Amino acid sequence: MIKNQIKTVFFLALLTGLLLGVGQLVGGRGGLTIALFFAVIMNFGAYWWSDKIVLAMYRAKPVTEAEAPKLYSIVREVSSLANIPMPKVYVLPTAHSNAFATGRSPGHSAVAFTQGILNLLNDNELKGVIAHELSHIKNRDTLIQVVAATIAGIISFVAFMARWAAIFGGMGGRDRNGGGILELLVLAIVTPIIATLIQLAISRSREYLADESAAKTLHDSEGLVSALGKIHADVKFKPLRPMSTTQSTAHLFIANPFKGSGMLSLFMTHPPMEKRISRLKEIKL
Repeated sequence: MIKNQIKTVFFLALLTGLLLGVGQLVGGRGGLTIALFFAVIMNFGAYWWSDKIVLAMYRAKPVTEAEAPKLYSIVREVSSLANIPMPKVYVLPTAHSNAFATGRSPGHSAVAFTQGILNLLNDNELKGVIAHELSHIKNRDTLIQVVAATIAGIISFVAFMARWAAIFGGMGGRDRNGGGILELLVLAIVTPIIATLIQLAISRSREYLADESAAKTLHDSEGLVSALGKIHADVKFKPLRPMSTTQSTAHLFIANPFKGSGMLSLFMTHPPMEKRISRLKEIKL
């Protein structure tokens, strides 16, 4: 658990350093200041409104205890075991089997389940999934991932502008003499790829941490192991439609709605399911 926390701190520092380097490359001190300004503004907005945005994006419907008594009962039980406030509960109207947590803090959080996952899992498996999602809330993973995604997004935007600048005659505001082609290529092409890889590495480390935290919260890993196996098999045949299929929110879900293998696995938000299950089985409770 400590190892994954250290990895997160390292990758966030690396991503922040990359952002500052991009700002410096684009416009010296002025570019650095602008990059910092946009980072602060966008992180502030993401911190306060990301939960509302993603719930609306996936057409999540709030449910009451009267409408879903069993689900509420399990969420309340696991919340108590995790020692966090009861989150708001939502259901997504899709046969796709998945779940996610969102919110800026344990006191302002929500957990959402697709109708597919509620139909697919038994109570013990669902408890494992809920423990995983509540671990994200307790570990403040939603905030960490929002910050990482925001910084990576800024870097990608700057790179996009750099590509346009290259097409229309260069980086006008730069205070350098001659030979900026190599720097421009690095900024426009290499930098956003590095930023994306770092962001995804953060996401994968938090998934491992949430799996481990869930097992330790319940003093049991079998329910989550079984649930992950079922979800992994089901996701292949029931894609996330007709809702958004953007990769920008894939990190929120307990299982990535998209496929990836070989080199493409480097660009996935989640570790391979086989590795997650293997690690869970090795946890000493």
